Amino acid sequence: MGIIKKLAIAVSIVLIGSTAYADNSYVTTGKLVRKEPIYTNVSSSKPYKHCNNQEVPIYGRTGGGDAGANALGGMIIGGIIGKALGGNDKGAAAGAILGGVIGADKSQGQRRIIGYETQRVCETRYKNVQNTVVNQYRLVYNINGMESAYVVNSAQGNNAWVGQTKRFRVRYQMLN
Repeated sequence: MGIIKKLAIAVSIVLIGSTAYADNSYVTTGKLVRKEPIYTNVSSSKPYKHCNNQEVPIYGRTGGGDAGANALGGMIIGGIIGKALGGNDKGAAAGAILGGVIGADKSQGQRRIIGYETQRVCETRYKNVQNTVVNQYRLVYNINGMESAYVVNSAQGNNAWVGQTKRFRVRYQMLN
């Protein structure tokens, strides 16, 4: 058989097959008779404010005394030690300066907790919450006297209402 004859037969089979398919379907309308929500459990974190009272330390300086008197005493003692170690007035001057700084610093005392006060302390915490939400809808249509159900997403289901009409293609196919 020639190639042209084979091609003509193949085209004829395709045309006859598509015509047969077109004859087995038609378009009709159906009316929505029921709309049933399908629920899903969803877990989410919900923030909340948690507050409580806490004892917070109060810091201050202890000991010490008059800064001027302590600095003067430190200068005198430092000058004496500086003169003894250095053997001259330059050592005495250096000792006096260093003694004055140490004496003034000692007048500040030590930083310590001198008391406590109650303060309100708040923080954000999270709690897991379970919610039930509509995830999908089961839409039941009456098409030519027969009920047919379709599951659609929530956006499509929200826009559907009982009594709404839609177009449907009905097709018949022989099964072996």
